[in-house]
Amino acid sequence: MRIFLGIILGVVLTIGTAYLYDASTSEPSKAVVQTSIERRPMVNWDVVNTNWRGLSLGVRNTWNKLATR
Repeated sequence: MRIFLGIILGVVLTIGTAYLYDASTSEPSKAVVQTSIERRPMVNWDVVNTNWRGLSLGVRNTWNKLATR
């Protein structure tokens, strides 16, 4: 049980850290000198949202199939 909890905690911390990093990253302005380090988002959150909706819809449909039998 501890291993399962550790895996879940690790996944949540990884996703949370990536989200916080991306939330703090802003688009560099065009006035910024090109030699500065450009911080780009690590994750495309639109794709994550689409995949999450598809996964949750699939799980919901499977649950409904199992529950109606």
